[in-house]
Amino acid sequence: MQVNATQLKTLDTTSLINYIQELESKYNQRLKEMETDFKNLQFDHELLQEKYKLAMLQKFSRSAEQLMADKNQPLLFGSEEEKTETGKKEKAFEEIKSYKRKKPGRKAIDPNIPREEKIIDIEESEKTCACGEKLTKIGEETNEKLHIEPPRMSVIKTIRPKYACRKCEGTEDEESKTIRIAPVEPVIIPRGIATPGLLSWIMTYKYEHHLPFYRQELVFEKIMVNVSRQNMSNWQQQVYDKIKPLFILMKETLKNGPVIQTDETEVQVIGEEERSYTQKSYMWLSRGGPPDKPVTMYQYRKTRKAENVREILEGYSGYLQTDGYIGYDSALGGNNNIIHVGCFAHVRRKFFEAAKVSSRRTTAEQGVNFIKKLYVIENELRNKYPQDKTDDEIKRNKKHEDFLNERKKCCMPVLTEFKSWLIKLQAEVPESTLLGKAVYYALSQWEKLIRYVDSPYLTPDNNACENAIRPFVIGRKNWLFSQSPYGAESSCGMYSLIQTAKQNGLNSFEYLKSLFEKAPYASSRDDWEKLLPWNIYKS
Repeated sequence: MQVNATQLKTLDTTSLINYIQELESKYNQRLKEMETDFKNLQFDHELLQEKYKLAMLQKFSRSAEQLMADKNQPLLFGSEEEKTETGKKEKAFEEIKSYKRKKPGRKAIDPNIPREEKIIDIEESEKTCACGEKLTKIGEETNEKLHIEPPRMSVIKTIRPKYACRKCEGTEDEESKTIRIAPVEPVIIPRGIATPGLLSWIMTYKYEHHLPFYRQELVFEKIMVNVSRQNMSNWQQQVYDKIKPLFILMKETLKNGPVIQTDETEVQVIGEEERSYTQKSYMWLSRGGPPDKPVTMYQYRKTRKAENVREILEGYSGYLQTDGYIGYDSALGGNNNIIHVGCFAHVRRKFFEAAKVSSRRTTAEQGVNFIKKLYVIENELRNKYPQDKTDDEIKRNKKHEDFLNERKKCCMPVLTEFKSWLIKLQAEVPESTLLGKAVYYALSQWEKLIRYVDSPYLTPDNNACENAIRPFVIGRKNWLFSQSPYGAESSCGMYSLIQTAKQNGLNSFEYLKSLFEKAPYASSRDDWEKLLPWNIYKS
């Protein structure tokens, strides 16, 4: 009801009271709307603060996922959460590292490095005393210095003598050739100048030490050798073509183990059909195989679609451990042969980020501490029940059974408490905050997360796979892109060989050198099986 000043004077008492009540109702409604708008603005401000702090931390702070030991130390960016009661703070499983004084002096040089002795002796004339007696050696002083020389190239010149008969010119021996010469030795690159040693050097320096071909070309120029980047690229393709049967065996071994861990990362590939140069492709990493024959396989695919997962895992039966990418769920839908397992490291990472920037820091730290308890239990049990490859099957199975029983006994109470805490916190924290996202992610992945307690071959996280993908990511920062899809495939092949060799405790350079030397002689499946990392040095 709209009333002007003149009309207000003419209103009776009842009408006046109704008018005042109507104004009061409108005022209260407007006040509630303003309070709601203020809360929304305040919430948006907190979200922006979280994003800003997280971006600054990711840009300028260290990347290690470790909370500050001093709880009274302020955050690098922004203020700390208002302190709760001291008695309610989580203090369980705090790791206290004892201080050990370092021994003074220089660390000794590795005794496995070859030694070259240099003797500095006095003159023969000084080895006679003034009394005429010959001096006797009573000891010596030694010191060691580390020396290095740049790579030294050499040429292996192969000579094959030719033989012929000057008398009959071969007419008396029609069953043999007129001119006799030893056959050419099989080599991995026919009619090329590269030896297995050179190929191994080039591949390890690119795919293990992250030195692209164009930089290696400059290194070769400094030692007066002309090896172009195009030659190195062509050699890589030829080597990959020759040893393709080895990759088939590695994929089979990968799927013969109890667990496969999988992850993926972006890669830029030029020359893909019906795709622009700026579109991202993907490199998929799978890590698995029997415990005594571990395999790491890199595979190039154009997309991140679920069909790639189905193709990579075709014929596999066992556990699959991954992060929370939804494509894995789509790929495994209806497949009862594969049990999907989650990763607690990704859950911890989300709580860690929230603990760094959220206004509810202490609450986020509680989530980190729950996961920390699980890792402490896992570490203690792994030390108590070590996986010894020399154990017979009966002893190994007994160890596995004891390990699983104690793991479930220790972990299930922590997991139950953690889930109850998550459910309670879910009702209190908005899902759009970093803490809310951490809670939602943990609950959405919960059934997959707790499956690691069912197998002794499983760990709480997928970190081993993420560590295996790191060399590719570091290398990608140097070589930036692959020139062609086929080049991307051969690159994945070289990464697979090097990382699988290292996983089996081999020197990657020596393994590739032996492989390139023996591969030309391989013609059957048995021959190629002998060239796998766990077989190549067996007599």
